[in-house]
Amino acid sequence: MGCSRIGSTRVAIVVALTTILASCTSLPRSGPDHKDVDRDAAVKVTTKERRVGIDYALIDLSKNVLPYFTSAQPTSFKGFGGGRGGAPEIPLGYGDVVQVAIFEAQSGGLFIPSDAGSRPGNYISLPEQTIDRNGTITIPYAGRVPAAGRLKETVEQDVEDRLASRAIEPQVVITTTTNRSSQVAVLGDVNNPQRITISPAGERVLDVISAAGGLTTNNIETNVTLQRRGKTATVAYNTLLKNPAENIYVAPNDTVSIDHERRTYLTLGAAGVSGRFDFEESDLTLGEAIAKAGGLRDDRADPAQVLLYRLVPKKTVQSMNVDTTRFAGETVPVIVRANLRDPATLFAVQQFKMEDKDIIYISNSDSVELVKFLDIVNSVSSTVAGVTDDANDTRNAVQDLGN
Repeated sequence: MGCSRIGSTRVAIVVALTTILASCTSLPRSGPDHKDVDRDAAVKVTTKERRVGIDYALIDLSKNVLPYFTSAQPTSFKGFGGGRGGAPEIPLGYGDVVQVAIFEAQSGGLFIPSDAGSRPGNYISLPEQTIDRNGTITIPYAGRVPAAGRLKETVEQDVEDRLASRAIEPQVVITTTTNRSSQVAVLGDVNNPQRITISPAGERVLDVISAAGGLTTNNIETNVTLQRRGKTATVAYNTLLKNPAENIYVAPNDTVSIDHERRTYLTLGAAGVSGRFDFEESDLTLGEAIAKAGGLRDDRADPAQVLLYRLVPKKTVQSMNVDTTRFAGETVPVIVRANLRDPATLFAVQQFKMEDKDIIYISNSDSVELVKFLDIVNSVSSTVAGVTDDANDTRNAVQDLGN
């Protein structure tokens, strides 16, 4: 009888205290109550069953799925050409300043007077001129000759053909004195952003970056974007260093942009430390990322429920024979679940590559929720012997609240 009375008293205290606290609005808060926020809203845009409504795919981490995530999704400069062979020929262009020299086989011709013996050579040099907006230069007795977009040797031959019937075996040499059309703009995270003139020897992407003073950031988190005639591609700087085929020749009017992209990931839940972490100057695996965040908390974490959230290209998910008809767009929200209770998974997380903006969530174990419940009960009545005292304390606390 005594034990049952004590048990009944404990239950009554718990129920009474819960009822009072649930109905009390005078307890201190740091902001509005969520119920008040929900009740007083003029307009509500909510989803049924309180779900966000975003579909996602759940994939368990195993050796079978590792190949789909360890392989990067690279972009390439190879589509621009100019990766192999010699340097491309650079044509004349608008705004270039050129000088034209015309040679004749003997004196007495169109350009060389009869007293040519007193001259240093049987040629004349025309004044420097700029290739105009029409892309032409002017040669006496040859007229306006197209030059822009043509190789220098082609323009020389054209002038010779036009003068063949007037001059004595003419030969023409064109020299570019100021090159304004064959330049590349190098922008972004370099020490000296500028326009760089391409030499006849040819410059590759790394050459123009070096000419601009090199990077101001670390290699790992730096990307190089090449723009050419409306086409754009981005390659990691380290890829240019490791793969010579990507280090292609630049072309006139290219734009090379260098961008530092800070890579971060989030850890939430029962991690040693929750927050945002930088990749810094290295690539990370899932195992390293967890360790960087302090590992799993022994008192809270469920090692079988380590979840990684990522947007994955739809093509990658489809290659895993996953039905993606429910997903619109080019990416699929994916949760990768790692069971660290399985010893083999520790090897897998050391091969699974992290990506920028990944989120790691470590779930609480079921026992943690039970402990929370028991703590609430224990806070009302810690021992059977102290039920009466707890009841008195509770009654006094309720009276104080009423006052």
